[in-house]
Amino acid sequence: MKKVLLIALALTASAATVYVRADAASDAGKNKAATCGACHGMDGNSTNPQFPKLAGQNASYIEAELAAFKSGKRQNPIMAGQAAGLSDQDMQALAAYFSSQTVTVGEAVAGQVKQGEQLYRNGNAGAEVPACLACHGPDGAGNALMKVPALTGQHSQYVVTQLQNYANGSRSTDPNKMMETIASRLTPAEMQAVASYIEGLHHAQP
Repeated sequence: MKKVLLIALALTASAATVYVRADAASDAGKNKAATCGACHGMDGNSTNPQFPKLAGQNASYIEAELAAFKSGKRQNPIMAGQAAGLSDQDMQALAAYFSSQTVTVGEAVAGQVKQGEQLYRNGNAGAEVPACLACHGPDGAGNALMKVPALTGQHSQYVVTQLQNYANGSRSTDPNKMMETIASRLTPAEMQAVASYIEGLHHAQP
């Protein structure tokens, strides 16, 4: 019994240490986020639909994309300049801060909800397009362990742009090329519909 208690205490202490480190990283990230806030909003909710919302985004995904911008694997002249001077610790701090923020959710265009929901939840078997929720989850939370981005509430304009970039090959950061393949099979109307649905997608309530 004593041994079990000691193990439990050790696990509790370890978990507490992780939370303390995460909070410290988030605080450090808040101080570094001032420059990011010009485009992405200080709380990660950008007001310009050209720039992605970072609030509530999976920290592992933010880190991976910052590293891709820094290395040049993902091309963007603005982000290349911003990421160039970031250390691994800086990226971790920014990711921890933005992932701890609450994303604001928009509204889907009424006329596109049916098609967008169909694509997101069921895909398009005829075009061999899998359901988005297979990787991004039913409520768009993504998968932090797999570095799959959260989509909840993301600007539809930004989502469409990224789908177009995947389809034309100008974005190739998916190691399995899955997004390039899927996007290339979507029509412009389907991209618009699923992107609109994503903008109005809410996290599941407990």
